[in-house]
Amino acid sequence: MAFFVLRFDLRNPPVAGTTMAERYRAALDMAEWADRAGFYTIVLSEHHGSADGYLPGALAMAAAMAARTSRIRIRVAAVVAAFHDPLRLAEDAAVVDNLSGGRLDLVVGAGYVPAEFAMFGVEPKERVRRTVETVTTLRNAWTGEPFEYRGRTVRVTPAPCSPGGPPLDLGGSSEAAARRAARLGVGFMATDPGVWEFYRDETIRLGRPDPGPYLGGNTGFVHLAEDVEEGWEQIAPYALHESASYGGWLAAGGPGSAEVYRPIGSVAELRASGQYRVLRPAELVAELTERGPLAVGLLHPMMGGIPPEIAWRSLRLLETEVLPRLDA
Repeated sequence: MAFFVLRFDLRNPPVAGTTMAERYRAALDMAEWADRAGFYTIVLSEHHGSADGYLPGALAMAAAMAARTSRIRIRVAAVVAAFHDPLRLAEDAAVVDNLSGGRLDLVVGAGYVPAEFAMFGVEPKERVRRTVETVTTLRNAWTGEPFEYRGRTVRVTPAPCSPGGPPLDLGGSSEAAARRAARLGVGFMATDPGVWEFYRDETIRLGRPDPGPYLGGNTGFVHLAEDVEEGWEQIAPYALHESASYGGWLAAGGPGSAEVYRPIGSVAELRASGQYRVLRPAELVAELTERGPLAVGLLHPMMGGIPPEIAWRSLRLLETEVLPRLDA
């Protein structure tokens, strides 16, 4: 059977006609549903000051989801180091890890959206230094023992449930980020698959075990529908919104930003891009079966602000028409 991932960023543009409270409640219900359905992990993404309300507090949402689930892992990908006090981040993550019984995974990123750096009064040139300091602080803090931090001795309590702390990755889309993750001795989440080999090369050069080939898989969006054209009518406004929003951020971020998204002006262009797809359940079954037992099925049910009722139709088709056929 494939490994299924449920992702949320909780954009809520006006066109959706949904309150933020309704969207948050739906996300918690979907997390509980995914836990029962045997999903492997939930991924929560974080941005700040977005006009569509993009989730700014991923660890807070992770705590709420941990309380509604019992086995599914919860991955925060990613918190931007420059916007968080390292000690408070260590404390908050330790609380969520204990609350979840050791099911938290954390990705730390350097950030790329200029408006967010302006919002927090942080100079973008501080990105790398703050990222390294944050990763180092988290690893020291999660031992539960005293350590030196900015010239003073501190101790973060309680220690996480996971020995040594939650699994920790560095996110990035450049060779420098990949090699930095290897030198820091943490995992690497490549937002551009092409840079994974730099992480692998640096890890081996440092005398550590080969992390193997890139296993990130396809990050494109899939919505399930019995009628593909009707499905496109329902999700197109939200896909256009997401592609424009991410594309604008990535363009503003300049060189070194991932290039997965770009602004798209029409539904026809959107469909041709292959980044967004509407599939019948049988088509998804065939795809996942062809990829084999390590296939990853990524679901982002409320992508771009898709209303919960539309998102649930896709998830119910997965539950009734896809999962049973993969188990057969």
